[in-house]
Amino acid sequence: MTSTPQRMRTRPSDEAARIPQRGGSKLGYWLYLIPGALLVGLVIFYPIVRNVRLSFFHWRGGRAEESFAGLENWIALFGDQEFLQSFKNIILVIIAMVIVPTLLGLIIAALLFDVVGRRFGARLSSFLRATYYLPQILPIAVAGVMFSWILKPNSDGVLNQFLTALTGSEVEINWLGGQYSTAMASVMVLMIWIQIGYPVVIFMAALQRVDPQLYEAAELDGANWFQRFRAITLPMIQPEVFVVALTTTIAALKVFAPVFILTGGGPSKSTYVPSFYAYQEFIRGTDKGYAATIASAITILVVVVAIIFIRVQNRAERKDA
Repeated sequence: MTSTPQRMRTRPSDEAARIPQRGGSKLGYWLYLIPGALLVGLVIFYPIVRNVRLSFFHWRGGRAEESFAGLENWIALFGDQEFLQSFKNIILVIIAMVIVPTLLGLIIAALLFDVVGRRFGARLSSFLRATYYLPQILPIAVAGVMFSWILKPNSDGVLNQFLTALTGSEVEINWLGGQYSTAMASVMVLMIWIQIGYPVVIFMAALQRVDPQLYEAAELDGANWFQRFRAITLPMIQPEVFVVALTTTIAALKVFAPVFILTGGGPSKSTYVPSFYAYQEFIRGTDKGYAATIASAITILVVVVAIIFIRVQNRAERKDA
């Protein structure tokens, strides 16, 4: 009786010998991060630490010596009416840069995807999406100068000329320097115009992963556009809504250029925002430590808001999982 030859078994040591061994340790991979880490530390973390440290000192700038102030700058900050007014304006800035663009972006993106894209084709939908995003491409200086030209006071401005032709009587409204209400409203309109394209592009990109058959099935079941928007669109793009809300809120807290270009903080410093106030105190003020205190307060607020948004998003994702 002949025995069948048994299959040779390979020992683990033989298998390990055939696997090519990678020389070196994992430390080699971390070495590639050193240049980037040094650059981030030099450009971001060092200025932040330096700025926070300076907020506890009085410093006139240049070669003047620093004198320790303790919490004097921070105590003075929360009693500063101009700073408190600038923080009140941040609420209006958040409305103009976060709430209004996000809501309009949701509606416009849903209309472009669910109505325009399905009935008139993706090419027209893409063209309109690019049109809405155009203000984001323009430099803020160009957009600010253009709005300044439109909102010129007296009868020179385009808006005043349009209102004069519309009403039949001469309109001479100083939109940017006359009253706080008109000046702040003008800044908010500029922010909305610039910001609205960003959520439209993000939300339309998110809608690309939604199966169009869902909308067709819902439409066959008798659902109108708003019902489809509430039942399909919103749940599918919820992560992108969090991203847009977070990034635009941080941008609103740091906003500077629209105020600088349009109103210069006027009239009578009523349109100040914290970033612009910090800039004014550093350039024209006598205590650079106080300007550093304003900037540090903005940084702390941005970090706190980012942490809150991230935790809320993580909680919502765990709830949906």
